[in-house]
Amino acid sequence: MNGMQLLLWAILSVAGLAGCANTTSKTTSVGVGLDGQVQNPLQLLGQMPLPPGAMIRVDQSLIIGAGDNWVGRVVLDVGRDFDAAYRFFLETYPANGWTVVSSVRGKNSFMVMTRQERTATFEMVDGGMLASSVVSMTMAPRNAAVMVPKKP
Repeated sequence: MNGMQLLLWAILSVAGLAGCANTTSKTTSVGVGLDGQVQNPLQLLGQMPLPPGAMIRVDQSLIIGAGDNWVGRVVLDVGRDFDAAYRFFLETYPANGWTVVSSVRGKNSFMVMTRQERTATFEMVDGGMLASSVVSMTMAPRNAAVMVPKKP
């Protein structure tokens, strides 16, 4: 290698290591309660199964409540096997009583499911070969009162 190639290799190596160092601090497989104690995802999300190996991105999630009555958004890092994660939600949730209302498959996929008085919306972004895929799961009451703005 000549001097220029060696310098380029060194810069790329440092940049790659810096990127790896940041990823572990932004994800976790558990949540932290108000008392600072670690909670497991089943306590937070009730009977909302997560794909094997999924990690909750705490800094991007907002969970209000706990158990089967929580509302909000949970952002998951589901790894590089996007197809497995997509199949997990499409097969596991209906087997647990959820009804698929709509599903769109692509690089950015969307699913909407309902069960009893709850609606779950899944936005899934395929990370490809180089990055992890991300799932944003939003939970809301099914028949929430909608306020229509009045004209002034």
